[in-house]
Amino acid sequence: MSRLKLSVLNVALGAALVLGLSACNRDANADVANATGPGAAPQEPAGPKYGRVVSVDPVRQAATAPQRECHDEVVTRRAPVKDQHQIAGTAIGAVAGGLLGNQIGGGKGRTLATVAGAVGGGYAGHEIQERRQETNTVTSTVRKCSTVQGASSDKIVAYDVRYEYNGVTRTVRMDHDPGDRVEVQEGVTVVSDSR
Repeated sequence: MSRLKLSVLNVALGAALVLGLSACNRDANADVANATGPGAAPQEPAGPKYGRVVSVDPVRQAATAPQRECHDEVVTRRAPVKDQHQIAGTAIGAVAGGLLGNQIGGGKGRTLATVAGAVGGGYAGHEIQERRQETNTVTSTVRKCSTVQGASSDKIVAYDVRYEYNGVTRTVRMDHDPGDRVEVQEGVTVVSDSR
């Protein structure tokens, strides 16, 4: 082939290559212009998406627990009797009455007065000891405990959160108050708060 034909062929091939590349660039630019031009759907920015919180309602649970209440109480009771038959009082009264009776009179009258004094003194000693035993008391402090129903209190266990995302209002239960916006995933599931 001649040199001229070869040069024309190289120029034609170069021109075809340049035209092909410029056509590819025009198509790529047209795709970008169509995607961002008027009437095109807006591209979502990369990164987390947030929904606007409309309301937050705390969920409460009543908590009542029995409580043990204790208090000290002073108890007075009769002291245990050591001499149930009042023998000591009777004996002491008899001796005292006998001595007193022995001071009265003389002869057989003295003996009779001694016996009467011993009997009367024994009876009096018995009665005196019995009355003292009845009034003899012991005081002690006793701790008394009982189980009572405690006062009820409300405890916040969760939060019902209503939020709006892309014009749709949804509700989700969370374990904390999210604030004024919540991070959403795929527009449905609340992931975390966004304070």
